[in-house]
Amino acid sequence: MESMNNDVLDKTDILILRELQKDAKLTTKELAAKVNLSPSPVFERQKRLEREGYIKRYVAVVDPIKTGNGIMVLCNVRLKHHSKEFSRQFTSVIAEMDEVVECFNTSGDYDYQIKIYARNMQDYQTFVLDTLGNLDCIGSLHSIFVIGEVKNTMTVPLQY
Repeated sequence: MESMNNDVLDKTDILILRELQKDAKLTTKELAAKVNLSPSPVFERQKRLEREGYIKRYVAVVDPIKTGNGIMVLCNVRLKHHSKEFSRQFTSVIAEMDEVVECFNTSGDYDYQIKIYARNMQDYQTFVLDTLGNLDCIGSLHSIFVIGEVKNTMTVPLQY
């Protein structure tokens, strides 16, 4: 994970990032009002933050339940062996799976944790057996079914 260099971010940059994390659809004029600057410098700062990679992309947060994805699963994955070959095979295949929305290389008993959305238990079982089960690099899986979501945010804490 790359570290953020706060030396190049001033208080106004942080305020811009905070406001955009709350609502990425803000117009430049609306954003300028929230950070007490005129639109032109806010526009230039936002473009610089995008260009320098502080802002990776803009997305719409879609409700999984309303779109028919009634089950969220955190699946811990242990590879058969710790090798570059198995790790590359796993990560390249996982990156292409629509059901997998997050994947983390982790420490501890498992090598990876993936977050999966499925329509129902049958769909998840099919995904495990027919998709994950076909990956020769996987040694074992441990599925955790999410009963309720307490907090879900993409907001990064920002200090100045």
